[in-house]
Amino acid sequence: MYVKVKTTPGTKKESFVKESETVFKISVKEPAKRNLANKRIIELVAKHFKVLEGKVRIISGHHHPSKLLYVEIG
Repeated sequence: MYVKVKTTPGTKKESFVKESETVFKISVKEPAKRNLANKRIIELVAKHFKVLEGKVRIISGHHHPSKLLYVEIG
């Protein structure tokens, strides 16, 4: 399943908002340095879909606030 994510790294408060079935807005405390924010985003998406973190991959947007993720379900 492909999931679109709009991210905001380096915020004071984390949030995870589901805009539609495959579109999310995520704010994380981690900065966008050394891949910290991306790792936290993967953790949150994996937790939401109840899969292991290894089942979630960033397809595009590694260095951009808008990301396309692939979640392997099942």
